[in-house]
This record gives sequence, C-alpha cells and structure tokens, in this order.
Amino acid sequence: MTNAITNLDGFGSVTGVPKLPEGFRDVFRSYRVKANGIGLHAVIGGEGSPLLLLGGWPQNWFAWRYLMLPLSRDFTVIAVDPRGVGLSEKPAGGYDADTLAADMFALMDALGHIRFSMVGHDVGLWVGYAMAADRPDRIERIALGEAIVPGLSPSPPLLSDDRWTSDFLWHFNFNRAQGVNERLVEGREDLYFGYQFDTKAGSVAGFPAYGKEFYIETLRRVPGALKASFDYYRAIDESIPQYRRRKATKIEVPVLAFAGALACGDMVAHELRSVALNVESVVIPDCGHYPAEEQPAALLDALQRFLRLS
Repeated sequence: MTNAITNLDGFGSVTGVPKLPEGFRDVFRSYRVKANGIGLHAVIGGEGSPLLLLGGWPQNWFAWRYLMLPLSRDFTVIAVDPRGVGLSEKPAGGYDADTLAADMFALMDALGHIRFSMVGHDVGLWVGYAMAADRPDRIERIALGEAIVPGLSPSPPLLSDDRWTSDFLWHFNFNRAQGVNERLVEGREDLYFGYQFDTKAGSVAGFPAYGKEFYIETLRRVPGALKASFDYYRAIDESIPQYRRRKATKIEVPVLAFAGALACGDMVAHELRSVALNVESVVIPDCGHYPAEEQPAALLDALQRFLRLS
C-alpha cells in the first residue's frame, strides 16, 4: 500500500452496502486511489489479468456485485466509482469525455496495469469508447453496453412520434439543464431516480429493490453526489466534439456490444459497428437497461466467453 492507494471503509464501500453475495468481502476491498489529481474509489479483488468495470448513471460500483466474484476467478477485477460518483471525489468540473478517459488511464497506471480489458455500461460505454479510440495499445478487449454515444449517430428528435423514445430519453434534456434540476430533485430523490429505475428496467420486479434504494440513498446522503450526477449530462456540450473527433479512426480493439432486448436492443451494436472494425453482439432477452442487475447470469456468460478469447 502506498500513499496514493489507501483503504476505505464505511457507507458506500464494501463494508457499507447491502446484501453483498456470500464471500464477497473475503475477496474484495475498497481503496482510495489518487489518479489524475483526484481520489477515486475502487473495489478490487481477484487474480489474473486486470479487468476494469465502469458503470453508468445513476449507479456506482455496486451495480457489478453479482458478476464480480465469478469474474475474480480469472481476473483482477477493478470496479470503480468515477469522479463525482459514490465515494470518489466530486470536483466542480472534468465530466467531459477527455477528462473521464484520462481519469481511468491514470487509475490503471496507479494500480500498475498498463494493458487491461474493460466493461462499460451506460456512461461507462461513453468513456470506454473514448479510451479504446485513444489508446488501443492499452485495451485488450472491451465490452460496451446500453448506450449510444452523444454526437456519433444522428440524435433522436426532441419531439418524437414514438412515445417510447420520449419516455426513454427525456432525462437527457432535464439532466442537461443548468442549476434548476438540483432544486427540483433535492428532497425528492426517491421520486425522480425511482422513476428512472422503474421505467428503464424491463420490469419493476426485475430490478432489485434494495439496489435501487441504495443508489437513491447515496445520491441523497453523499455531499455533492446529486449535482455531479447532472454534471455528466451538462458536460455533453464539451463531449460531443470530443467524440466526433475520435470518429475519424475506427477502433481495432475487439468489442462486445451488449444490450437488453427491452431497452437499447440492436442500437448499441449498430452504432458501434459504425466506429469499430471487430464487433460481436449479444441482446439479452427479458432485460431492460440494467443487464448486470436484471439478468446477471446471462451477461456474465457473455462476458466470460468474450473475455476469455484473449
């Protein structure tokens, strides 16, 4: 352990979250890792080649809990809270694609991992795309799921004829607003974020209620977490030209596109094939936007098959 890597405990760490799988704490520990000038919370355990897990809005590292123990048998698993999320520091800025990608490379540098595989979900897909485009020499294989990257494909219309599109994506414009959203949501986190989970999952019953309650409590309880959750979307203004700049060169890193049949479906693979040369795809039946929590066994099977090809 160095000064750049220290132990973390308490709410939001492995010692302060609900209903972890049996034996989880025997393998995994929470650490604060100094990377790119900020402290990032990473949950690390296992043996083998390094595997970075990066989740999305409005979740944190806990989203991967069902997959981490099985993956730890073959990989050193690093599940991270990116800047602004969970127990990681919450600076005023740096939520654009370039900075988020630099954060993750700096994290892996600090942990001594030059080359690694990665799984990115939702906003984690945005960041993973930028990383694979920038440094293919460092990414062994990458699985990306349940998002499209702002600026790569034509944007869905603001006033869509398709009611599903409006219901699924309206949060983008709300989250992107300046200043008013925190005041509208503060004290009503269970209403706003609960609605997001309930409507984006394949079914309310299919998403673990205790997980939803933990994410909402984190956004309510951790100082700065609510604002930072919106800052990811406010930074889209900066990120769109950054993503478009990368589109000029197609990714050569092997890519697995994954999605829920009741959420993004074929959209993920369709977009990734426009920017990458080697894309496999899996669409998980009876699954909404959160495969790692709605259908963890199916996602685990897909990831293990894909990652073991290296």
